[in-house]
Amino acid sequence: MTESTDSLLAQLVARVMTLRGGMLVTAESCSGGGLAFLLTSIPGSSAWFERGFITYSNESKQELLGVPANLLFNYGAVSEQAAAAMATGAIVNSHAAVSVAITGIAGPDGATQDKPVGTVCLAWSIRNGETRTTRVVFDGDRQKIREQAILMALQGLLDLLESEKLKVES
Repeated sequence: MTESTDSLLAQLVARVMTLRGGMLVTAESCSGGGLAFLLTSIPGSSAWFERGFITYSNESKQELLGVPANLLFNYGAVSEQAAAAMATGAIVNSHAAVSVAITGIAGPDGATQDKPVGTVCLAWSIRNGETRTTRVVFDGDRQKIREQAILMALQGLLDLLESEKLKVES
């Protein structure tokens, strides 16, 4: 039996975080904690995984991560702006140096004309550094959309950590 791609990517994130130092925080909406679950399934993850926020409602995004209500009103919870605010808020409200945020519409309901089912926005941030965002539309059912979002979150973490040559410390 071969290991899944998400498991292999999670193990790479674990190695890079261990080598670079610093802690990681997640802020998840449509993935419902799936990313945090995957990362904390790795033995020794307590050395680099600080905490995870599952902020499914707009209220929880505001209360736990400090996402501004006017941002959610103007752009929606499924937007690059909301994902960036979630990633930044996760760092501000933790001791982590690196964050990743996922927000989207996994379906089967919740779609709009400009945000179909499968729309996912992700953000990655480094404390006192760069924040990156992206918006994608994944195909598949609810589970497949969530799995693809987690894979993209992991790959984006690896890309961000690779581009940051300085040691990541909180």
